[in-house]
Amino acid sequence: MEQEKLLHCDTVIAGGGIAGLVSALELLQVGQQVMVIDRDTPERLGGLARWAFGGMALTNTSQQKKMKIPDSSQTLLKDWHSFAEFTEQDIWPKAWAKEYAEHNHDKIYLWLKKIGLSFLPAVNWVERGLYQPGNSLPRYHVLWGTGWQLVETIIALLTPFIKSGALTIFHQHKVLSTLLENQHCIGVQVNDEVNDVNFYINANNTIIACGGINGSLEKVKEHWPYQGNQVSSKVLNGANPISDGKLHEHINAIGGNITHADKMWNYAAGIHHPQAEFKEHGLSLIPSKSAIWLNHLGKRIGPMPLVTGFDTHYLCQQVVQQEKPWTWQVLNEAMAKKELAVSGSLHNPSIKNKKLFSFLKEILLGNKRLIRQLSDESEDFICADSLSELTEKMNALTDDDYIKFDVIQDEIAHYDNELNKPTNLQNDEQIRRIMHARQWGPDKLRTCQPKPIVNNRNKQSLIAIRLHLISRKSLGGIQTNLKSQVLKENGEIMPNLYCIGEAAGFGGGGACGKRSLEGTFLSGCILTAKNAAQAIINNNDEN
Repeated sequence: MEQEKLLHCDTVIAGGGIAGLVSALELLQVGQQVMVIDRDTPERLGGLARWAFGGMALTNTSQQKKMKIPDSSQTLLKDWHSFAEFTEQDIWPKAWAKEYAEHNHDKIYLWLKKIGLSFLPAVNWVERGLYQPGNSLPRYHVLWGTGWQLVETIIALLTPFIKSGALTIFHQHKVLSTLLENQHCIGVQVNDEVNDVNFYINANNTIIACGGINGSLEKVKEHWPYQGNQVSSKVLNGANPISDGKLHEHINAIGGNITHADKMWNYAAGIHHPQAEFKEHGLSLIPSKSAIWLNHLGKRIGPMPLVTGFDTHYLCQQVVQQEKPWTWQVLNEAMAKKELAVSGSLHNPSIKNKKLFSFLKEILLGNKRLIRQLSDESEDFICADSLSELTEKMNALTDDDYIKFDVIQDEIAHYDNELNKPTNLQNDEQIRRIMHARQWGPDKLRTCQPKPIVNNRNKQSLIAIRLHLISRKSLGGIQTNLKSQVLKENGEIMPNLYCIGEAAGFGGGGACGKRSLEGTFLSGCILTAKNAAQAIINNNDEN
């Protein structure tokens, strides 16, 4: 392998995801020379944010005020601690949670508006909590244009700096290691993955923005987050294989502290990606609240029915406890049109492309386009005209005829019989939670009035979706202080070395704790990135 050049800049950033790009922009705007090392191709610059739905947990916004939501930083922090279940040792995660609660409005919301982005007017209510209180109020804001628009906006702001030479982006390159001199970080060693050539970059400051470890299913299983449950024999990859944890290992080897590697944000409702780009590539669904969730035998999972929107961590725990690595959701076409969605920008084109008319049409009349698309493209998505036909197709997707028709018929009939009763006589936890969700206007638009799945009077096509656990985000990572400086195990800083975004567990090596309130990922990347940039700027001013 040929050894090549030595380059110089003010700050080098390992990772071209949204965290890395935001830090770069902040530093370029004060005159720094910046280099970004990104493992992906130019058209995929921006990382997972480009494919994200674009939801953010925000407080004190104009959207909340218009909807008369009495939120505050104090309420957010209380909810955050409830879901996180921090320990006494979680000093920096607690500090970052407080930082987020107190500054999400000025450092994230107002900044996004300043650069020309906007949010949908409706505020959604997610992660309400089940056994543990979660979001006590609606605060989930969706970017108009999704994460795609966020990335494109940042890239447009960076383009003049690329043209001037102030910013250099190395695509399809990876950082192999940091360079140390007298315990100070002085840059990085880089590999050109196309030509297999190594070179060095000397820099006054180095920022690690390489994403988490969840792109490696081996790492997910090594740090299995569901204590007391066996490691699932199959997990789909909803992240990116280039987020492999190798740079985490290096930072740990040179003294950086890695914490909460076993904390993750995964989903219980993943399907095989119809346009898979790598092995076990998964697509994350936002599952229907009205669907009945079954195990591999066609029996309803319980005793607490699985319903999305309350505690994602709990859903994942229940799924991995099942005997087989797949579960089923069964629903009818009317439920799917109103409730089923895919988490991401590409499967929400009306929001991504800012098509207001088509977006409102899908909300009011149902998303027939998505049902057709999944039916045509996904091996995990089954449609049938009868329950017996549906059962045959479900069994055809697995290695045995696990589901007996009389079993699944009885399970669905039991649920449907509850729904056929007058509302004052219904006694089912799933129905109660559906009705609770429908009390909030935006959720009512996306949640059906409870009705039987099999309705002989108004016959609907039946749908079964085979689901797997899908990996998404690392909630742990490289420990940092509020300046995003990398910390050693003894709490000392590693001079001139910073870590941001998912690589830092969205701040402090685990700011979310055990669970996330949802919508703290893109926004957490922005917050940690801005804090790192400001710390570098302040340090330069002092010197």
